[in-house]
Amino acid sequence: MQRAVRDERVRSSRVCVSDCNVVAAPAHSMKSTDLASSPSKSAVKPVPEGTHTITPYLVCAAAADAIEFYKKAFGATEEMRVPSPDGKLLHASLRIGDSRFMLNDEFPEMDALGPRARQGTSVTLHLSVDDADAWFARAVDAGATVKMPLEDAFWGDRYGLLEDPYGHQWSIATHLRDLTPEEVRAAAKTACAG
Repeated sequence: MQRAVRDERVRSSRVCVSDCNVVAAPAHSMKSTDLASSPSKSAVKPVPEGTHTITPYLVCAAAADAIEFYKKAFGATEEMRVPSPDGKLLHASLRIGDSRFMLNDEFPEMDALGPRARQGTSVTLHLSVDDADAWFARAVDAGATVKMPLEDAFWGDRYGLLEDPYGHQWSIATHLRDLTPEEVRAAAKTACAG
């Protein structure tokens, strides 16, 4: 029964996407059967240029507002956005530094819910940056909430934790010193003891 419901949701989402007349979507995001003139399989890279092996995909209530927050807070650049006929975002792709992340609006009927609807998150998105203090301040000025103030952490980073207005947690760090695994374990023991 669950599989039948899921299969129907997938069919419904494909209909929704095709009803949006998405013409700007890159070929790598579609199946080769979706385009009559798609490039031959040998010409398509299995991992698109600029994409890393793991890419976060966020669900946000008010995804369009979230995009503007990520631009202001983290200097994100928008690569593409695919709206549904009712204006919600089916898909958006953004980049912070050399890393891409994607997001869409909540779709409760497909169990696509953001952290606020789920009453929390167990995921933290980690940003390794050149100046943690500047990045942290910019995010707070944009509306992020401090969960853990910046500090020189025992593992060798200047590190702090924020929550964005959509419930996602972001850690921001600048590496200050190289430590061996043994040194990190000893520092953790000391830090946790007291």
